[in-house]
Amino acid sequence: MNYDTSLRIGTHEIALDAPAYFIADIAANHDGDLERAKDLIWKSKEAGADCAKFQHFVAGKIVSKVGFEGQKGQVSHQAKWKKSVVEVYDQYHTRRDWTDELIETCRKADIHFMTTPYDIEAVDMFRDLVPAFKIGSGDITFHEEVEHIAKTGKPVLLATGAADMKEVEDAAALILKHNRQLCLMQCNTNYTGSLENFRYVNLRVLLTFAARWPGMVLGFSDHTPGHSAVLGAVALGARVVEKHFTDDNSREGPDHSFALNPVTWRAMVDATRELEAALGDGVKRIEANETETVVIQRRALRVKSDIAAGTTISANDLEALRPCPAGAVSPDALAKVLGKRLTVAKDAGKELLWTDLA
Repeated sequence: MNYDTSLRIGTHEIALDAPAYFIADIAANHDGDLERAKDLIWKSKEAGADCAKFQHFVAGKIVSKVGFEGQKGQVSHQAKWKKSVVEVYDQYHTRRDWTDELIETCRKADIHFMTTPYDIEAVDMFRDLVPAFKIGSGDITFHEEVEHIAKTGKPVLLATGAADMKEVEDAAALILKHNRQLCLMQCNTNYTGSLENFRYVNLRVLLTFAARWPGMVLGFSDHTPGHSAVLGAVALGARVVEKHFTDDNSREGPDHSFALNPVTWRAMVDATRELEAALGDGVKRIEANETETVVIQRRALRVKSDIAAGTTISANDLEALRPCPAGAVSPDALAKVLGKRLTVAKDAGKELLWTDLA
């Protein structure tokens, strides 16, 4: 096994038996305003996020003006954009001269700072400033960058949206060649926010990943409304959860409409913590909070009528009725008591105790 089964991101140990780690992807939702970016950091912390993540790209190093202008119109979620793809990327990118203030704000808010770098220069700029790197789904085949990130030695969170299994295996192998700290994140990259997208989230891919890489840390990067998919992912083993975060879904911008806001984010975190408590450890037992109900809901063997001491017990002497106090004979032990002699007299309706028998 050439990978670790737990990751350490800052102060958090991430493993199958640990709580889910929540990444609030602020991404472009700062709308090009540093003060908004800083405010969103504080709001994501208050809503229960463990990490405030940004995306660092420069329009000319991530998109081709010629390429997008050569298409017949803008498609998918970009069809709703009022500006060209290049203009939107330029308007909403996270300015690199904000870095010190963003990191200091995260420190004050006691939340981790992270980024998805979209060029080699960004990787080098942040390698000593972040506890881990996220690789966006769109860069899973950009092996030069993938390998460069892996070589930093920082934990790598690899989103796998719009990729087939061969592409995931190739990227994972490239990372693991240099770095044992890998989290594979199932993802669907349709950002339209449509309810139809639940049909394509394909959470059972997490089971496929777990079978292919037993014990590897898994995650889920989600763009569907609400948190139903997140709860399913955590139930299936995801321990890193990433969702977009905004303070106002009605704002204009590429990511606001499908992001969670402080209210819905808090609801997601709280529901996940309830789910984690409910998942338990898998050991079937009588639980501590069932010690009373196991008595009042189970039946005991009880005598139908008064019986004198020395009587030999027959099936006609007994009936199975609730409750079943400690020490009483359970109905599944009927065969073991038939033919035994009572050592004490029993009044009608009393439970038969093991200590009553010789």
